[in-house]
Amino acid sequence: MGFAFRIDRRSGVPNYVQIIQQVQQALRLGLLKPGDRLPTARAVVEATALNPNTVLKAYRELESQGLVETRRRHGTFVTGTLGASSADSPWRTALADVAARAAAEGAERDDLAALFTDVLDDLYPQKESDAPPHQQP
Repeated sequence: MGFAFRIDRRSGVPNYVQIIQQVQQALRLGLLKPGDRLPTARAVVEATALNPNTVLKAYRELESQGLVETRRRHGTFVTGTLGASSADSPWRTALADVAARAAAEGAERDDLAALFTDVLDDLYPQKESDAPPHQQP
């Protein structure tokens, strides 16, 4: 099964960051594993109409994170892993049940996302190194 990127041009998230985030999420869910090959930059450009430099920038960033390796003339391959969850994790099932109940009771997606983020922030306080830099007035 090939991996395909979905680019949301209305999200406000830079396109290369979306590529990075999608690879990281696929690694966390076990959808990509070490040895898997990412689509070629050319294939991503053809499928998404992105600038080739955008795709290459994302792949270079993933390489600097130690998650992929570019092998000249062979492609870009996954070399790292993230997380321990999988797409068929019982946690996914439990979260899907909660989301379905919330949707049935009228909760909007953004409301549920905000609540979930709030719970995560309580349980997993942000490390100082993860915080955005302070801006000087």
